[in-house]
Amino acid sequence: MHYTYLDTAIGRLLLAGAADGLHHLRFDQPDRDAVIAPDWRREDDGLHDALAQLREYFAGERLGFELALAPRGTPFRLAVWRQLARIPYGTTISYGELARRIGKPAASRAVGAANGANPLPIIVPCHRVIGASGRLTGFGGGLPAKQWLLDHEQRVLATPPHRRAS
Repeated sequence: MHYTYLDTAIGRLLLAGAADGLHHLRFDQPDRDAVIAPDWRREDDGLHDALAQLREYFAGERLGFELALAPRGTPFRLAVWRQLARIPYGTTISYGELARRIGKPAASRAVGAANGANPLPIIVPCHRVIGASGRLTGFGGGLPAKQWLLDHEQRVLATPPHRRAS
């Protein structure tokens, strides 16, 4: 597995992947180090597509990602993450709605746990899931980062395509 870092408006991100795709996107936060496995090697060029697409996302030029992804998880978590990837850019849904969308309407807490375990935040947009009351709830990068991502998407959608960053 190889890894690299990307500095963004919401902080430094750690990306890790292999030939089968991107495995992890983690927030490198001062109060806790992003875990780098002993067998990983730093390779700044090895994740070129992911880096380029994330830069485009943060610049307001990209509304979705086209990357090979290789998350690891239980069948339930994988189902939640697949459904997260279907939430349209700039929209939010509740945990209860996400549970209904995977056919488990009584599993909103389990869906919340799976959402929190998402190994590819931003790309698999767990930040678009909010509490039933409309309040922001937990996010691996912190609530200010979640708010920034949601606000960013609204700003981009409000900007005519010909005026977006290029």
